[in-house]
Amino acid sequence: MSHFFSREKQKPATGRDEPGIAELISNTITESYDDLLDIIDAKAELIKIELTEKLAIVGALLIMAILLLAGIIYLFTSIALLVGELLGHMYLGYLILSSCFLLCVLFFTKIRPSLLKNMIHKILLSTHGTRH
Repeated sequence: MSHFFSREKQKPATGRDEPGIAELISNTITESYDDLLDIIDAKAELIKIELTEKLAIVGALLIMAILLLAGIIYLFTSIALLVGELLGHMYLGYLILSSCFLLCVLFFTKIRPSLLKNMIHKILLSTHGTRH
C-alpha cells in the first residue's frame, strides 16, 4: 500500500506542457532586449556622472579664479590704503579681508584641492535627480 501513496502521476512525454522552441526563442530575445536596454540606461547614467564631474571641475576652477581675483583686488587696495594712511587704521579691514580670500584660495588649492570640486559635483548630481 505504501507504493500506492508514494507514486505520483507522471506526465506523458508529449511535450505539450513544456514551452516550445518558438516560445523559448521569443523569451530569450525579449530578455536580451531588456538586458540591452538596461545596459544602455547604465551607460547613459555613467556618461551623465562623468559630464557632471567635468562641469564640477570647471565650476571649481571658475570659483578659484574669482576668489583669487577678489583677494588680489583687496590686497592691492589694502596696500594702497596702507601707503596712503601711513599706518592708519582704515587699511586693516581691507588687509584682513584680502587675507581671508587668499587663505581660501590656499586652502582649496594646497590643503583640500578636491573639496570644492566634490561639493560642486554633488550639487550637480542632485539636480539631475539620478534614479537608483
